Amino acid sequence: MRWDDFRRSDNVEDDRDGGGGSGGGFGLPIGGGGLGIGTVVVLGIIGWALGIDPSVLIGGAEMVNNTRTQYQQPTQPPTGRTSKPSDQMGDFVAAVLGNTEDTWIKVFQEGGQTYRPPRLRLFSGQVQGGCGAATAASGPFYCPTDRRIYLDTSFFNDMRVRFKGCSGKACEFAEAYVVAHEVGHHVQNLLGILPKANEAQRAAGSKAAANRIQVQVELQADCFAGIWANQSNQRWKSIEPGDVEAALQTAAAIGDDRLQKQSRGYVVPDSFTHGSSEQRQRWFTAGLKAGKVSACNTFAANAQL
Repeated sequence: MRWDDFRRSDNVEDDRDGGGGSGGGFGLPIGGGGLGIGTVVVLGIIGWALGIDPSVLIGGAEMVNNTRTQYQQPTQPPTGRTSKPSDQMGDFVAAVLGNTEDTWIKVFQEGGQTYRPPRLRLFSGQVQGGCGAATAASGPFYCPTDRRIYLDTSFFNDMRVRFKGCSGKACEFAEAYVVAHEVGHHVQNLLGILPKANEAQRAAGSKAAANRIQVQVELQADCFAGIWANQSNQRWKSIEPGDVEAALQTAAAIGDDRLQKQSRGYVVPDSFTHGSSEQRQRWFTAGLKAGKVSACNTFAANAQL
């Protein structure tokens, strides 16, 4: 992935220990303990189960219910030091976020709207934000209350080392996709999609129905990330040979169905919260090919999930 020429965003807040450390490693439980499937991050990143049932953060973008709903009023604003990142990983995140900003500013302008970018907070270990307290065990997540993306970069270390979800430069595209997926949830929030989905989940008559709405939310964020990849590649030629192929291969390994099979030995489609491997691949590809928001209506009555 070519990202050296990307504009660095001014919306990155670095609150990591030491001003650029990667944070400590954390265990990554998948299933077990009565939990749903472990957190799955878009295109090859496996996150950590929150222990909140039934909604689980994937790529940090889920509407978590019960004790940590995303739509609660903030208990207090984010705290701690918020300097600009000075290390290579922080520079990479700032570059990717800046690129998503340039992409979505253009997309929104074409639709006669104004894009207001999110802020992204890098943290180490734990953080306090608009959606309450969180730890690295939450994985990357978007909080619509304060319109911030929260990311402990140790998440990327575990992706590379422990889960071997990618290798070499292919990891850069997967990591960029994580950020783009969270930004996709911010786009949903700006468009009013997240509040409506949350209302629909509350009104759902069953857990399976609520989960289906969650899948629609996540698959649309996958598709929006595909739009970013399309637009970025058109303007900056950012995708290198093998990037997309490697990401899709990884996506096939971490869909709800694959992870449930590995952790439980069987698959329960009604418990899916983020979509099967095939669904995630298909909706990302839809956004990548079309490069338009109109291609990402996962909520349409005739949408093939």
